[in-house]
Amino acid sequence: MQHQEADITLTASARNRIRECAHQDGRTGIRIAVREAGCSGLEYVVDYADGPDDGDYIKRVDDVAVYVDAESYRRALAGLTIDYQQDALSSGFVFNNPNKKGECGCGASFTV
Repeated sequence: MQHQEADITLTASARNRIRECAHQDGRTGIRIAVREAGCSGLEYVVDYADGPDDGDYIKRVDDVAVYVDAESYRRALAGLTIDYQQDALSSGFVFNNPNKKGECGCGASFTV
């Protein structure tokens, strides 16, 4: 099945972190989707992946792959930028989503 290229941007730090974690786990990349949850409506779901599911959108940068659930992409993820930030107290992926219209107070869920 033909997969479409995802309009998603990975910062250098996100690419490096995905490469490091996925390859340690023996995987080729990550899969991202959204699901209904939280107090605002949607939350990001990220997991390691070996390849795309049928119909997934794909973003490849060097040897890193991001497989994107097709419905999630159309609904809320087109144009997403994924960053990885780390400081003295925390670290994690940061999603800069141009589709986001609002979010809950704790930032765990969002609306489109």
